[in-house]
Amino acid sequence: MRAIHISSHDGPSAIEVVDIPEPDAGPDQVVIDVHASGVTFPDLLQTRGKYQISPQMPFVPGTEVAGVVRSAPEGSGFTAGDRVCAFPGLTGFAEVVATAPEQVFPLPDTMTFVQGASLPMNVLTVHFALAHRGRLEAGETVLVHGAGGGIGIAATQFVVAKGARVIAVASTEEKRALALKAGASDAIAPEGFKDAAKELTGGKGVDVVVDPVGGDRFTDSIRALGQEGRILVIGFTAGEIPTVKVNRLLLGNKSVVGVGWGEYWMTNPGYLQKQWAEVQPMLAAGDLDPLVGMEFPLEKTAEALELMDGRGALGKIVLTHDR
Repeated sequence: MRAIHISSHDGPSAIEVVDIPEPDAGPDQVVIDVHASGVTFPDLLQTRGKYQISPQMPFVPGTEVAGVVRSAPEGSGFTAGDRVCAFPGLTGFAEVVATAPEQVFPLPDTMTFVQGASLPMNVLTVHFALAHRGRLEAGETVLVHGAGGGIGIAATQFVVAKGARVIAVASTEEKRALALKAGASDAIAPEGFKDAAKELTGGKGVDVVVDPVGGDRFTDSIRALGQEGRILVIGFTAGEIPTVKVNRLLLGNKSVVGVGWGEYWMTNPGYLQKQWAEVQPMLAAGDLDPLVGMEFPLEKTAEALELMDGRGALGKIVLTHDR
């Protein structure tokens, strides 16, 4: 099968398109013929050896896929021919994937494989962040950083579906327009976002900040919070891990909340399927509708990752496979 190999930590340009044997699936694994693979920030970090999961090289990256079940163990809930998406965590940039049944999810009939490959990482991370860790309530106001990317779009749609308001922060006019399309009430530039957020909330401040970016905007994000506000720390796409002076948390009884979705589901068996059951009605209703911005064939994975590296991605990036 065709697949992508990371065989050095020299960045996206060093990845290789290879022909390797199909995975040797165990008796308890679901085998999927992959039609599309989602591109995520951890995939980019792995090309430089900067992600917490760094397998022995060479290895096949790729955290999420969508396709058709080739075979599945009895009692798994899946049978050959089922349309699914999955979160294998690795090996997704390949034509065939084998993974545990608990990491496989039924794909709604209304969604394409490209859309399906956009779901697991972003939607389940956002669900964990906002519903579980952030305790989002209807009527609250949420500031979403990186609102033109995959996590930002998923967060915006989830917040709106829960009856809350989104103030989107995105770096370009195109990305801000995409955030508005996803349901944001307002879309603002990163420069001066704190003051803009205060003005848009009548001086009250926002209830929640969704932050997959980190970097030098973190302190102003805390300042943008209102009474008992929460900032959800999802990642650091800016590259810099920020620090916080905890006295700022005393002013307004604010909270910095870590969002380690991967660590949580890996230590809580059954949690992924519980999450999927909760988001499935939102998917079926079209409330969570991944806005795929760009598609690349598998052979152009390097270009896809380089686009993400340069922050040129508009919406979700997906790799497609000829089937």
